[in-house]
Amino acid sequence: MAMSGGRTETGAGRELRSIGQLARRVGLPVGTVRFWSDTGILPPTQRSSGGFRLYDDAAVLRCELVLTLRELGLGLESIQEILAGQTTLARVAEVHVAALDAEMRTLRLRRAVLSTVARRGSTPEEALHLRKLVHLSVVERQRILEDSVDRTFAGTESDGDGSTVRDWMREICGTLPSEPTVEQVDAWVELADLVTDPEFEQRLRQMLTDDTDADLGYDLRPAVMQRAGHALAEGITPGSAQGREIVDRIVGPAPPSVRHALGLRLELLADESLERFWALAGVLQGHRPGPSAIPAFQWLIAGLHTETASPRTRHIFAADI
Repeated sequence: MAMSGGRTETGAGRELRSIGQLARRVGLPVGTVRFWSDTGILPPTQRSSGGFRLYDDAAVLRCELVLTLRELGLGLESIQEILAGQTTLARVAEVHVAALDAEMRTLRLRRAVLSTVARRGSTPEEALHLRKLVHLSVVERQRILEDSVDRTFAGTESDGDGSTVRDWMREICGTLPSEPTVEQVDAWVELADLVTDPEFEQRLRQMLTDDTDADLGYDLRPAVMQRAGHALAEGITPGSAQGREIVDRIVGPAPPSVRHALGLRLELLADESLERFWALAGVLQGHRPGPSAIPAFQWLIAGLHTETASPRTRHIFAADI
């Protein structure tokens, strides 16, 4: 047996390496290669007459494969199963992709939380509260909000507007995205605080249990934002002649009793906390909040509570609705 070019030649031209030569060949510490050999991941091709481990070119390739799999994050146990044919590389890779995805989601969430803490100037206590909130499982997050929804809707009618609002709240409130932005973390924390606030629960319940006719046949938001919003911008007061004409354009030829009922209903709906709830829910869905509709609706409410326009005026502007 003779040494040639860093290799040990033996038999019919077969080239074998010592453990030190193999380690240098693949760029690993001798101790690492020895450990892999001891665990059976990298068995020696044969032993020399003195009992030293020797490795052929196939062992070099096997060592390089083990090194590659280790760099990809696979554990020695998984590598041993792959090399022994007990599982496939594809199956192990699929498991590790899922694990990496989970780790990346955790890192993104951690980054979002830290950014929120930095932006808010949170105290250590607030930071701890924030961390606990966002690290709740999906089920735990959903439970916090569903408990609030159940308290709010207990004893209300199971159909109509109440049922729709209840289903919307249950669907969207607990859904913090798996890869949230800083804004979404902020929105979820604020939303969790809002829906568990007794005053908000009371306000929402008041809206749902109000005995004012809820189905007045109006889908007013576009008209209110356009017409009442324009009136606000122009400084037109609701009680002025021009203001009454604008109210007529918005609600149409409605009798005083319906106008009064509509005003009462809008007083409940035009609530800043309710509007904030829907804005925060929209942020969780990836939408940017639009301008507040509250000032425009308050203008209309004031107009509905003033002296109603004459039948002739209502008739003239009804066609514009």
